[in-house]
Amino acid sequence: MDEDGLPLMGSGIDLTKVPAIQQKRTVAFLNQFVVHTVQFLNRFSTVCEEKLADLSLRIQQIETTLNILDAKLSSIPGLDDVTFVSSVSSVTNGSQSETTSELSQGVPVMAIRNKMISEGLDPDLLERPDAPVPDGESERTVEESSDSESSFSD
Repeated sequence: MDEDGLPLMGSGIDLTKVPAIQQKRTVAFLNQFVVHTVQFLNRFSTVCEEKLADLSLRIQQIETTLNILDAKLSSIPGLDDVTFVSSVSSVTNGSQSETTSELSQGVPVMAIRNKMISEGLDPDLLERPDAPVPDGESERTVEESSDSESSFSD
């Protein structure tokens, strides 16, 4: 026996003399467990599908914005041979290694910042590329301002 007075080997109860557990009770507990588990999984699945749909919509909006930006940039003559300075950091086997930034000719950063300010965008987004995407309200004001500018240029 151990310090609590329980036998070390087995429970010391003769299981042949113990009455069986009622099957109806066991089935009821099992059914309740299955029902609650299925309800939880259904709710979880619904929430996951909603979040996935929202994320898919945001990705489509970003792709559309990127296509518009690409079209605007491709309409500017002389940008075919322009390169940009890139500083990329990558994670390899748990260690972070930074690639050296290549200096090349391109659009000055201040020119980009000034253009973003004139378009009503936050120029600090250039410093934070991993920042969340701004909501659609700021995009609408940019589209409205570009629409009004294009009406004057016609």
